[in-house]
Amino acid sequence: MQYKYTVLTNTMFGALMASINMNIVMVTLPTIFRGLGIDPFAPGEFTYLLWILMGYSIVLATILVTFGRISDMLGRVRMYTWGFIIFTIASILLSIVPGNTGNTGALLLIVFRMVQAVGGGFLMVNSTALITDAFPVNERGRALGINQVAFIVGSLLGLILGGVLAGFDWHLVFVVNIPFALAGTLWSIFKLKDNTERQKVPMDIWGNVTLALSLILVSLGFTYALEPYGNSQMGWENPWVISSFILGIVFIILFIYFERRTEYPLFNLSLFKIRPFAFGNLSLFLSGLGRGAVMFLVVIWLQGIYLPLHGYSYTETPFWAGVYMLPMMLGMVIFGPIGGALTDKYGARIFATAGMVIIALSLFLLTLLPYNFNLLEFELIMFLNGVGGGLFASPNTTAIMNAVSSRDRASANGMRMTINNISSTISMAIFFSLAITIFSQDLPGAMAEKLSSLNAPPQLISMLSSIPASGILFGAFLGMNPLSGLPPSIISSLPLSLKDALESNTFLPNVIGPSFMQGLTYSIYIALILTVLGAIFSALMGGRYVYEEHYMQEGMKKNEDR
Repeated sequence: MQYKYTVLTNTMFGALMASINMNIVMVTLPTIFRGLGIDPFAPGEFTYLLWILMGYSIVLATILVTFGRISDMLGRVRMYTWGFIIFTIASILLSIVPGNTGNTGALLLIVFRMVQAVGGGFLMVNSTALITDAFPVNERGRALGINQVAFIVGSLLGLILGGVLAGFDWHLVFVVNIPFALAGTLWSIFKLKDNTERQKVPMDIWGNVTLALSLILVSLGFTYALEPYGNSQMGWENPWVISSFILGIVFIILFIYFERRTEYPLFNLSLFKIRPFAFGNLSLFLSGLGRGAVMFLVVIWLQGIYLPLHGYSYTETPFWAGVYMLPMMLGMVIFGPIGGALTDKYGARIFATAGMVIIALSLFLLTLLPYNFNLLEFELIMFLNGVGGGLFASPNTTAIMNAVSSRDRASANGMRMTINNISSTISMAIFFSLAITIFSQDLPGAMAEKLSSLNAPPQLISMLSSIPASGILFGAFLGMNPLSGLPPSIISSLPLSLKDALESNTFLPNVIGPSFMQGLTYSIYIALILTVLGAIFSALMGGRYVYEEHYMQEGMKKNEDR
């Protein structure tokens, strides 16, 4: 096997493992919480849920640029291999967290998931750089597109494995990572070679500290903005959230100040003077802002409204929501490699821009659907969204990576992945807050009206109308009916007809459907605007640009001038 294909298959293995891990945890969260003995709707437990969901991405957002620079200095293959080793150790630790340990067990899960993110960080920053190193310019786009397919296939496997393993033991969710991680470790040790030039420069301490602090503070601010504060459904007025944003901005300014004055910066800010690198990252940022949380809200739409309306129990909805999103993955699987191959031949700009335009079109079509939509129409829109995502991802990555020298590829990819992670975190906070704000304005009245029509007692009307909107949506996301948390004494005192109505799969979806769609529609409109802006920046990337070819041509021109 040629070495370039050894690199591609190994990095595909890493992408497969990472995506299985991400999706399998998402699908089995209800089982994990039950195994730990935690009620996610109890006071104060929402914080643990947030950290299990967001802790992994917060760590990634903080470390990627630093890990990229470390890899450029110490060797990409070496640090890539360490990524597999750390991921393996974390997976073993996660698999032995004892059950029925409540919040202690949840804290252990959060900490070990963060350790896992460290391993994932080394894998992420180096995989794209290793592919770019191994493949010639005219084959990079296709290779990156094929690598993207592995990530999507892993997403599908994660959904299937999560649905199967959740019925046995929640520990198996983490055990399943161990064979993949061990195999990747051994393959990397014995097959990969570090042939790239290493940067023998001192570590930029101040750059590392200021960037890490700024990203941690900003990520924490957006994370805790999702948690209720005082009488508010969200935490935007929390003084700690406001302080996090202010200090985060201060440290970002200090990071730029130090980077412009140090001889060996953590990240070469002059790379943003290169047009494809700058506009490619801007369009990536706007793509993450536009798609991240909207897709999350679409999953809640499926799990909390559509699937229960069509006879699926709440315990089944996380798995089947993933199945219903398969057309989007299929679109990405088909058009990811196609976009990459076309990029190799014609350049990145036209296909990355076309991908963003198609994504924008799919978002607009989503706004036309009712909450109880026609399934065929929904699946076609999801496929269209996947087509756009597949056409955008590989050309955009190729344009960014082709714009930097071989010695800067890991740190440049770290910056690219950091921008992607931060945009997803910001997207989650902004769009979820917007949807919750609009949703919570109409929900109490809709709940009270529906219960009154069923002749429910005033105490029950008051209790159900006061359930936080965020609790209802996260309950739907976890595959748990929030109404199941009512005290047994109240349930047993209800008339049989009212009890049957409350426990039916159609009661809650019909109550929350219209209110949720208002919030979702406003979110999609904003995401649509951001995506169109992303398409404009993508179109401004300029023509084909390859760092090596550019500087070779400049050298030849200087020789001719002489």
